Order: sequence, then C-alpha cells, then structure tokens
Amino acid sequence: MPYVNIQVTREGVTREQKAELIAGVTALLVRVLHKNPATTHVVIDEVDLDNWGVGGLPVAEFRKRQP
Repeated sequence: MPYVNIQVTREGVTREQKAELIAGVTALLVRVLHKNPATTHVVIDEVDLDNWGVGGLPVAEFRKRQP
C-alpha cells in the first residue's frame, strides 16, 4: 500500500493540476513497482511561502536572489 506525499508551495496549483499529479504518480507506481492503484494513496500538501525555506532563506527571498 504505497503512500506518496507531495509538498508544493501554495501558489495557485489548480484542481486539474492536482488530479494530474495524483494520476501520474499512481501510474508510475503501477508501471515501475507493479503496485495496485486501488491501494495507492497520494496526498498533496500546499505550504505557505513563509513556511518553506531553501538555502537558509525563505523561498521568496531565495527566488529573488536567483539569476
């Protein structure tokens, strides 16, 4: 019974995009590991930008510093 947790920043991911992620991850587990899609769980967590850090910085500040 696979459990996959996808975390993304809360920046307007649509319902359609989430559905595509769920379907795609499930299909990948079926294809690669021969897992049963009926018992495959995919959870998508959206995290506020203030609660996500990269390289020692809040993600918004990190992005500003990228070329």
